[in-house]
Amino acid sequence: MKHSQLIGVIAVLALTGICFMPWTVIESKHITVTGFASEGTSFGKPGYLNVILSAICLLLFVIPKIWAKRTNVFIAAINLAWAFRNYLLLSGCLLGECPEKKAGLYLMLLAAGVIQVMALLPKIKVEKN
Repeated sequence: MKHSQLIGVIAVLALTGICFMPWTVIESKHITVTGFASEGTSFGKPGYLNVILSAICLLLFVIPKIWAKRTNVFIAAINLAWAFRNYLLLSGCLLGECPEKKAGLYLMLLAAGVIQVMALLPKIKVEKN
């Protein structure tokens, strides 16, 4: 794909911004969970690893070497798995109480998926020996 690296960089920046959006709201406790703020819950800060892995992907998208593109596939897969873990953890019901899912939770999954697809489609010239 001709513009896969640019689309990947845009998806990385989008994922970083999405971590500041509300992901879920727990109405009974009046808690809004984002990627960096989940006070009052035991979720920790689920967006930090997404941002760190996305920053590594950003560097690997920019480096025009074959080893960088191969490593990017692996790092992007870990990022997608962590995003899926966040989705399952934050959207699950606990003791009969289900949180209200916000758009940020779905956008986080979408952005991580786009990063993975763009990592699988690098445009790089390979020299034949």
